[in-house]
Amino acid sequence: MTGPPAGRREDGPAVSTHPPPSGESPLRVLMATPRFLPDTGGVETHVNEVSARLVERGVGVTVVCADTVGARAPHENVEGVEVLRVPGYPRGRDWCHVPALADVVRSRPWDLVHVQSYHTLLAPEAMLWARRAGIPYVLSFHAGGSSARLRSAVRPAQQRALRPLLRRAARLVVLADFEVDLYGRRLGLPADRFVSIPNGAELPLPDGDLEAPRDPDLIVSVGRLERYKGHHRAIAALPTVVEHHPNARLWIAGSGPYESALRSAARRAGVAGRVEIRAIPPTDRAGMARELGRAALVVLLSDFETHPIAALEAIALRRRLVVADNSGLAELAARGWARPVPLSASPEEIGRAMAIEMTREPLPTAPEMPTWDQCADRLHALYRDVARTP
Repeated sequence: MTGPPAGRREDGPAVSTHPPPSGESPLRVLMATPRFLPDTGGVETHVNEVSARLVERGVGVTVVCADTVGARAPHENVEGVEVLRVPGYPRGRDWCHVPALADVVRSRPWDLVHVQSYHTLLAPEAMLWARRAGIPYVLSFHAGGSSARLRSAVRPAQQRALRPLLRRAARLVVLADFEVDLYGRRLGLPADRFVSIPNGAELPLPDGDLEAPRDPDLIVSVGRLERYKGHHRAIAALPTVVEHHPNARLWIAGSGPYESALRSAARRAGVAGRVEIRAIPPTDRAGMARELGRAALVVLLSDFETHPIAALEAIALRRRLVVADNSGLAELAARGWARPVPLSASPEEIGRAMAIEMTREPLPTAPEMPTWDQCADRLHALYRDVARTP
């Protein structure tokens, strides 16, 4: 089951295909996250995918997020999920101080609060108000990178500052196994306080045969247009790729504030005519599958990724993959699913690695990957366990 198409809106809640166990009341979960659709990103995709599936399993899910623009609908129903957008401050920034969050937490008898990501002010505010209201809470780290060097540098200190609230969480959810040791050491918490629940890796498969690349010259770099995502590294490597593949082209699949800098980088490298920057709407999952399935090569050269959805989806489509040799990307390489390159490698070295992978056949079979249904099932079990614990 892949669930209903992302982004479909309905007048009422979805009908549950997974009723709660006999004698149990449906759970009422408040999911607090900095942003939600139509904003794009890994956390937004995760929340969208799991919340709709949790509703199918009989969970009453309300997503509360910050609106730092002031132009989004304050209340709507998405896939049977109630979405509340409350003002976030300062306007136009992503700090997400949300004064109205206290009222949302106190407004209903929630069984638990699930805080999605810790990077903004919304996370400690959600945990604090849940604790004051006597509501158990869990937190998923979603520890991606950041384009701001200062933010990246202070993240360990930020985690330690949050330790009093994190140690009172009913559970701490990580997406990759290496995070259990990482956060356990930084926070001084035992491994049994953590639970590993990876992202799903599902795209609706395109029609046709994936035995060979549909376009042997197409390279795709996927991700929001931020410096830490490493798109500029793919651009810098493209001239070397062209030496081996004269018709090579690069599609940067994303949107964001770094677009003008990437276009400038392409002009300086002399490859502006070979670089396309174009996002696919996050709700068009079939469209993304068709486009990604055409590629000869997918690259993710990020500074840091925990459990990158784009890489998992490329692997599920049997695309060849070049990744930065760090964080969760290194785990993919260790399993033989990707070719790693160190971030310290020169553009020429990265380009040669890309050129080699473009000549290889697609993966012979799609590895067994985690699914969004499995992710939702494990979260549902976690919720029930937390709600039953005094």
